[in-house]
Amino acid sequence: MVEMQEVTWNDIEKIIKILSKSILELNRSFSSITTISRGGLIPSRLIADALNIKKIYVDQNDILSDSLFVDDIFDSGKTFNDIFLHVDDGSKFIFATLYARRGMMYPEQLIYGEKTFDNSYVVFPWDKLEFKNNSA
Repeated sequence: MVEMQEVTWNDIEKIIKILSKSILELNRSFSSITTISRGGLIPSRLIADALNIKKIYVDQNDILSDSLFVDDIFDSGKTFNDIFLHVDDGSKFIFATLYARRGMMYPEQLIYGEKTFDNSYVVFPWDKLEFKNNSA
């Protein structure tokens, strides 16, 4: 059986507030949000609303460094590494995520709302069915 950490909508709302505050403390403006369709769409919309960012780009091949990248979790680092190859200026790139896997090495461009409790699989409200289907 797979160990899991189930996240509620209340947890998400709390983390969005924490993450938005941390992003605002960067004293940077972002022209848009860029994300991936699997995992990033809902957090991107919530962060966009919290920060009053009007444009969200999904599954882009070219990522501008003034576009905040948003995902639900920094886990193995694979998504970050794949995305980083498509950023126009890595020194200005910010990768914001709701959760960061505890015990991982974090890139300097990472900003997160909360660390995971342990190595359990994090199940977000928007992927409960996917988790159920994959663990059956």
